[in-house]
Amino acid sequence: MKPCVLVTGATDGIGRASAQALHDRGWRVLVHGRTKLKAEKTARALNPDKNIATPVWGNFEVMDEVAALATQVISEVDALDALLNNAGIYPAQRKITADGFELTMAVNHFAPFLLTNRLIKLLKAANSARIVTVSSTTHNGASLNVDDLLLEHKWDSYAAYSASKLANILFTRQLARNLDKTRVTANSLHPGVVRTKLLRKAFSGGGTSVEDGARTSVYLVGDRRVAGVSGKYFVDSQEQPASKKAQDLRLARALWGETTALLIQHL
Repeated sequence: MKPCVLVTGATDGIGRASAQALHDRGWRVLVHGRTKLKAEKTARALNPDKNIATPVWGNFEVMDEVAALATQVISEVDALDALLNNAGIYPAQRKITADGFELTMAVNHFAPFLLTNRLIKLLKAANSARIVTVSSTTHNGASLNVDDLLLEHKWDSYAAYSASKLANILFTRQLARNLDKTRVTANSLHPGVVRTKLLRKAFSGGGTSVEDGARTSVYLVGDRRVAGVSGKYFVDSQEQPASKKAQDLRLARALWGETTALLIQHL
């Protein structure tokens, strides 16, 4: 039986390149898109055999849609060998979602937190499963106040994005601790400076190809050399130290607790 991976944000950029690479390596890929149309179009492009590439969808701005996405996945498979939390955005303006969250944190932090927790049973049902979350080197200069996860004070686009990427690593570290006695691992990564729509929008272009940007994600999802490795941060498929704040276990626990409190009705 083919191993199965859910790739979020798989209709474009690094996510699509990751989905393609994993598909080409023999994985069954659940292709997540913001809409049903985008997910179906990408799944068909990867491979017309829906037993290999399967579309799933949900808008990460809306927590009910994230929960519905998890329900779709649960209906498709009995076990999930890997979850690649890849979807991310870089809004130019501050926006509050229908759930009352700041948009950047909603999509980049709250959505993968909710999705991962909703899929934990499926991941535990696999022989050994991996949760991989795409962060960014921008976390190095980030600050994160767990009492202000709605980012109500001194908002700017870069600070919001970097805070969400710091949250990704802190989430991963606490998740790894929570899963310590299981066969599920959790790691995070910086994909590099990659030519994506996000990069062009945020930083005016440059960077390497999306195929290069997908390599560390694909490595962490499927390579035997990282079997059993958990709670780590990777760059160029090599373990690297994250920032001092990203290694703060007290901050990681506090973020987990506050995020859980804010998402309690959806968990």
